[in-house]
Amino acid sequence: MSSVQSVVGRPDVVPRLLYSSSNARDLVFVDFVGLGCKFRRSRRKLGVSSTTPSARGLLGRNNWSSSSIRAVLDLERIGTSSSKVPSHSDDDSKPKVANLEDIISERGACGVGFIANLENKASHDIIKDALTALGCMEHRGGCGADNDSGDGSGVMTSIPWDFFNDWAVKQGIAAFDTLHTGVGMIFLPQDDELMKEAKTVVENIFKQEGLEVLGWRQVPVDTSIVGFYARQTLPNIQQVFVRIGKEENVDDIERELYICRKLIERAVNSEIWGNELYFCSLSNQTIVYKGMLRSEVLGRFYFDLQNDLYKSPFAIYHRRYSTNTSPRWPLAQPMRFLGHNGEINTIQGNLNWMRSREASLKSSVWRGRENEIRPFGNPKASDSANLDSTAELLIRSGRTPEEALMILVPEAYKNHPTLSIKYAEVVDFYDYYKGQMEAWDGPALLLFSDGKTVGACLDRNGLRPARYWRTKDNVVYVASEVGVLPIDESKVMMKGRLGPGMMIAVDLTSGQVYENTEVKKRAALSSPYGKWVTENLRSLKPVNFLSATVMDNEAILRRQQAYGYSSEDVQMVIETMAAQGKEPTFCMGDDIPLAVLSRKPHMLYDYFKQRFAQVTNPAIDPLREGLVMSLEVNLGKRGNILEVGPGNASQMILSSPVLNEGELDTLLRDPILKAQALPTFFDISKGVDGSLEKTIYKLCEAADEAVRNGSQLLVLSDRSDEPEPTRPAIPILLAVGAVHQHLIQNGLRMSASIVANTAQCFSTHHFACLIGYGASAICPYLALETCRQWRLSNKTVNLMRNGKMPTVTIEQAQKNFCKAVKAGLLKILSKMGISLLSSYCGAQIFEAYGLGKDVIDIAFCGSVSTIGGLTLDELARETLSFWVKAFSEDTAKRLENFGFIQFRPGGEYHGNNPEMSKLLHKAVRQKNESAYSVYQQHLVTRPVNVLRDLLEFKSDRPPIPVGRVEPASSIVLRFCTGGMSLGAISRETHEAIAIAMNRLGGKSNSGEGGEDPIRWKPLTDVVDGYSPTLPHLKGLQNGDTATSAIKQVASGRFGVTPTFLVNADQIEIKIAQGAKPGEGGQLPGKKVSAYIARLRNSKPGVPLISPPPHHDIYSIEDLAQLIFDLHQVNPKAKVSVKLVAEAGIGTVASGVAKGNADIIQISGHDGGTGASPVSSIKHAGGPWELGLTETHQTLIENGLRERVILRVDGGFKSGFDVLMAAAMGADEYGFGSVAMIATGCVMARICHTNNCPVGVASQREELRARFPGVPGDLVNYFIYVAEEVRGMLAQLGYEKLDDVIGRTDLLRSRDISLVKTQHLDLSYILSNVGLPKWSSTTIRNQDVHSNGPVLDDNLLSDSEISDAIQNEKVVHKTVTIYNVDRAVCGRIAGVVAKKYGDTGFAGQLNITFTGSAGQSFGCFLTPGMNIRLAGEANDYVGKGMAGGELVVTPAESTGFCPEDATIVGNTCLYGATGGQVFVRGKAGERFAVRNSLAQAVVEGTGDHCCEYMTGGCVVVLGKVGRNVAAGMTGGLAYILDEDDTLIPKVNKEIVKIQRVLAPVGQMQLKSLIQAHVEKTGSSKGSSILKEWDKYLPLFWQLVPPSEEDTPEACAEYEQAATGQVTLQSA
Repeated sequence: MSSVQSVVGRPDVVPRLLYSSSNARDLVFVDFVGLGCKFRRSRRKLGVSSTTPSARGLLGRNNWSSSSIRAVLDLERIGTSSSKVPSHSDDDSKPKVANLEDIISERGACGVGFIANLENKASHDIIKDALTALGCMEHRGGCGADNDSGDGSGVMTSIPWDFFNDWAVKQGIAAFDTLHTGVGMIFLPQDDELMKEAKTVVENIFKQEGLEVLGWRQVPVDTSIVGFYARQTLPNIQQVFVRIGKEENVDDIERELYICRKLIERAVNSEIWGNELYFCSLSNQTIVYKGMLRSEVLGRFYFDLQNDLYKSPFAIYHRRYSTNTSPRWPLAQPMRFLGHNGEINTIQGNLNWMRSREASLKSSVWRGRENEIRPFGNPKASDSANLDSTAELLIRSGRTPEEALMILVPEAYKNHPTLSIKYAEVVDFYDYYKGQMEAWDGPALLLFSDGKTVGACLDRNGLRPARYWRTKDNVVYVASEVGVLPIDESKVMMKGRLGPGMMIAVDLTSGQVYENTEVKKRAALSSPYGKWVTENLRSLKPVNFLSATVMDNEAILRRQQAYGYSSEDVQMVIETMAAQGKEPTFCMGDDIPLAVLSRKPHMLYDYFKQRFAQVTNPAIDPLREGLVMSLEVNLGKRGNILEVGPGNASQMILSSPVLNEGELDTLLRDPILKAQALPTFFDISKGVDGSLEKTIYKLCEAADEAVRNGSQLLVLSDRSDEPEPTRPAIPILLAVGAVHQHLIQNGLRMSASIVANTAQCFSTHHFACLIGYGASAICPYLALETCRQWRLSNKTVNLMRNGKMPTVTIEQAQKNFCKAVKAGLLKILSKMGISLLSSYCGAQIFEAYGLGKDVIDIAFCGSVSTIGGLTLDELARETLSFWVKAFSEDTAKRLENFGFIQFRPGGEYHGNNPEMSKLLHKAVRQKNESAYSVYQQHLVTRPVNVLRDLLEFKSDRPPIPVGRVEPASSIVLRFCTGGMSLGAISRETHEAIAIAMNRLGGKSNSGEGGEDPIRWKPLTDVVDGYSPTLPHLKGLQNGDTATSAIKQVASGRFGVTPTFLVNADQIEIKIAQGAKPGEGGQLPGKKVSAYIARLRNSKPGVPLISPPPHHDIYSIEDLAQLIFDLHQVNPKAKVSVKLVAEAGIGTVASGVAKGNADIIQISGHDGGTGASPVSSIKHAGGPWELGLTETHQTLIENGLRERVILRVDGGFKSGFDVLMAAAMGADEYGFGSVAMIATGCVMARICHTNNCPVGVASQREELRARFPGVPGDLVNYFIYVAEEVRGMLAQLGYEKLDDVIGRTDLLRSRDISLVKTQHLDLSYILSNVGLPKWSSTTIRNQDVHSNGPVLDDNLLSDSEISDAIQNEKVVHKTVTIYNVDRAVCGRIAGVVAKKYGDTGFAGQLNITFTGSAGQSFGCFLTPGMNIRLAGEANDYVGKGMAGGELVVTPAESTGFCPEDATIVGNTCLYGATGGQVFVRGKAGERFAVRNSLAQAVVEGTGDHCCEYMTGGCVVVLGKVGRNVAAGMTGGLAYILDEDDTLIPKVNKEIVKIQRVLAPVGQMQLKSLIQAHVEKTGSSKGSSILKEWDKYLPLFWQLVPPSEEDTPEACAEYEQAATGQVTLQSA
């Protein structure tokens, strides 16, 4: 081997080569002396050497894990206070319900993997490899504010007996009898006295169980490398050795140790140090070494791991990225069985159901000791810890690990093309357990081992990356990323990836590797599941809908009034659903008061907001990815899950939770369910106070009795023949919740299901609430009756007769209503990233706003209700106010309109109302200060509308003259406008707002959809306010620019090109939108004009879909990666992340701050929107006052507040709002709807129709011509707001905004009486945890966070490359790459795009990389960049590329067959707008998702290939996964189908499937394959070309409607006039 040539960019570094002969693999270790500590954060110590000898050998094992690779998170050190976790002691033996507060403060995501030797040969090399791999996962982990405490890392191995025996002999203890000895790895209290107490407890319990304690061993550690935070909580770490004499069988020994551990946990629970004692492991097979450490120092912290005697045949390693406040030592992973990378969304429901099971779990293997091993879950631990303890219970009860995980995390087995045909028994297995155990649902990669088997499985959506490979020396590797270990490519025998729901298992004793279906088949054949399912599981037969109304119109009206319906509910919601079969859409956000602040009566549901996924896990797309979702429900008793048998399958299956009256009757008559109906009315004849509570207790007792008497179905019903004035109905949600909680607490919940037969349920949100709080199904009898009444009314009959409305039958109307409800339910589940209704049931995925503790405790126990609110009696009064309407004489003969959705005089107050917009227009157009004060007065005197209206300012200083306060010109710099997309609003509005903000020095936001480059240059041609450059605007001045300072990257990536990104001052990642968090968007085809299509690289008139999640943000580490990509392409732009307020947002924001974001934006639920379903506008997201408070305070507690600017928006209207937000901690302030109003919007609330009367939110030319606004109006408005802020600051006696930011002590509650309750508690908003170390101005003016030194910088500093970019020359380079080199080529592309735009570069940069590329390889490439990779790549290859060429081939001389190996990861080509990609090998999930114009050839893909594609061309020369071409509205795909399996895998909603018949299409296909062969040397490609006539008929062409007439797709395409076939160039 030649020595290392030169280190580009660092000629002063002299590498010292250390040759090591001890290692058989003959590696070379390089140690760069003097680079160790000084450059703590420098990325890698290897520059780019132009001739790198044997790339893999350069980074040796030992050094790789110590100093050669560093964290990429470049955190400044901030001194911070330590935060101790308070101890909790619960000695109550009753099952407790899981509390959302506990759950949302623990979130995590990570990097994981395992290494296993198939010959079961133990070696120290495996330990070294695991530690090396951990070091290369550093970027997948989080660092604390001290930059040294990691969020946790660890390894699980088999017990190294040689090592322990060596220790024992030195101690004078006899060598251990390995069969009968258990080893415990224990975290003990730091304090010596407490530690001794703890050890005594442990020893006593072992003695009591008849085990002999052989000795304790202090585990040697190096505490000097532990971070400041981790040291605060550093436990005393010891090992205990015990002998189990009385058992001979390994499983019995493990069970005995499990019982001991459970008994110890119980015994210490009541001690004050109880939560300081923790068993990492206690086993005869495996041991876990873990801690709150950065992954690369784990091996230096534990000296044991460095000892050559420490040998194991396998190792599972794990690196945690926790988004929560104080990562705790016990929460590091691996757990005792699992290493879990992911997020369990249904955790609250799972914990509650596990609690409910405690009474019924029995198994002979426990020999009657089941009581001693409870409880099975702990809400204070993380979701991973709870999943682990449930898996542990199943395994210790005799299940295999594979079986346990199939039960807990089942795949999406319904309608699965391969399973149903080839593996019917696996389907039976899943069917059998579906009613026994609700899935633990959420994105997850799980690694597991019990010491005999090691394996990995992926969740049903496949939302975490997992790659595996096997070498000739019989070692199997599984990891979140490739390239984490240096491996000789010629030794690799196979390379693969786990797809959604897949599993791989290694049996260490037999040396077999079982891939997915083999593993599952073995588990499924262990019992006759198929027989049991067919004999015992029954399906509910559908019953026809009623064909006539049951009641007369007057009776229907009385019931609607009594149960709280308004005319809007009937007309806008129920009738729309009956007519169209879908939820109604609306626009402009939710600007009415929260239910608790309103003067109008509200239904109980309105106090709940749906929770939604953001950052830590993704939402799902229920429309395009419905194949993983299901609304099936099982009714009946759930048996004992520890025993298998036919009885457990005796249940009734419903295809959905929506029942009609006939189906409910069938259930009531079922002999096995023995249904019991319980009426839900309360009696107020003796007065209202206390009556509701009394009745609820009685109802719970009745439910209890019914279940004890054998009923398996409780039907709670508010249906009666004749409503009585003194017997109002209990709100059904309250009744369901109370019974559900009561049965959990009494251990009876598993024995029966709850069904609601109710009038108070008609919108999707109502159904979701009932199911989330415990109902399995609902019969909405009054809503169905309303559908029938509507269909039979004269008005409807006439409309249908005249053709004004499509004709539907009376049955069809009810079917439509149910269809709309089901679609809405899927959407609500998918917002939280949940796929199965059975997991959503009882999962309580809501938060309450305005309900007091007694209401929460009785029915919604465990839900968050931060501000308190109504008592049970106040709730009873509100219910009564509806009920009395049905009985009073003077009630109108038609339903009242409360005005909750549409503004109307006399209805509910709306924040954006016509009066307000008139006053504002007058003030800004006349530039009249007294008119502005009238507007201000209007806001001051409005009814209480938002939480901040309950607060006022108080000061500790005398007022000062306004002249001393900072000028308006410096206050307006903190103002921004909302992200409104050009497409939702017109070009005129968009540009006027941008110009106004640029005049002020504030920031406007491009919204989604790109930006016209003409707007980036200042205007110089203005005459009389008009400019030929922007001829449609008036009121312009020379020097104006229409650029948006903030450019948005949303999930559709429309218009996101390298040039767009490099021209941004700030880049905003839009995670969620206030008006519809957790949902995607759609721009209807009629709004996609030619201009908009050009900006978005799409076709005019074709609708554009934005997916609900960003497909490159499935987790917090993915978000950190996207932030890294954006900092890479534009190092001068600050990156902001837009979140929506919900409980737990502080936890998420901490993760975002650790992920290196510069700005965090918090949006309230009241933000506007161009179009959104009504239920989303109304029922998701929380007030920004709470979100901002939580974020600000959590960041301060974590020492992260100084790293980020906090920006807040949602319903801002005046200087008062700005000052309120400032006091709560915000640095910058966003104005959305009000900015539109100032430029001319009149709040017609018809944005979703494209008919805006003043051309603000329309794309129609004739309406846009009416646009009244000029930039000056908005400038005036913001100056007035700033002046108002100045006036208020002067009143308070403060000279600048900096002095009041975060000062909640300047706020106090207003003395104001609300109609509904006096019990609101705002102490949460008024609390204070201290102020940031820096002033707001310092925080705002800090530099953009850097990615640290990156490979691209080395390349750019290379003189040949920089010369080629400057002077458009051609250059060739070869460079080595490692998996820690992320977003490579992104920065070079940014430099090229800044200089030449997206298409202007005429030179050529030909760069070849060898090795394993990190994530986002080749992102944002521009034309002229030809990038080659010999090796393999991780996720997001070619993300956002705009041109150039990207070729990926395996390294030379591989031991595997390239077309069978996966060599690039998931989500490649996301949002690409040009260029070509050739991959020799297979790709992961979602290949070419949202591709606009790129062309690609690949040799196989995972699921969801070509999803949301709008252009370009994809050729697949091999197998694809399920759901191909979902949401694909443009572009073409050619897929080779050699074994006739493609058709069932295609999503046929949009595309049609045809053979390649058009000659132009055949030429396109052939030329792409030729290019592929030429560039990659593909053997598959060349064999296709050799036998072209044989292969061509095996290709399918997928054609969306927009491409049907193109020459490539249409065989009869007319030949052009010249007789030539015109080839469209892509």
